[in-house]
Amino acid sequence: QRLVGSWQMNGTVRGRAVTYRLEAARVLQGHFVELHMEDVARPPAYEARVFLGVDSVGRRYIAHWLDNSGAAYSIPHAVGEARGDTVQFSFAYADGPFRDTFVYDRRRNTWYFRLESGDSVARWGLFAEYQVQRQ
Repeated sequence: QRLVGSWQMNGTVRGRAVTYRLEAARVLQGHFVELHMEDVARPPAYEARVFLGVDSVGRRYIAHWLDNSGAAYSIPHAVGEARGDTVQFSFAYADGPFRDTFVYDRRRNTWYFRLESGDSVARWGLFAEYQVQRQ
């Protein structure tokens, strides 16, 4: 719920500085929070829609990440779990694992997103990171 609202994301993707707008809203009768990320550059170089939900049976989070990289990169969905104010999602892509870690800072009401790609021996490398501040 703390993600719902309007945000600005400042960070890097593969070492390149980026700024995105992020709109987060409850959708599908409240079962999901949809994140709509879009590059502020015109035309936007990146756009994504991410659907986050809770698997009430397994008590885990599920993420469906769709972006302008194409449909092949929307498979598979991610499975995640929360520990305190941190939620980590794991994607089991065919070409290697990927994980997204979202950390909420209650004091500042901000988020930190860290996206990492893994190799065959589970060494993790930074793919992207963002400081996320409410608009």
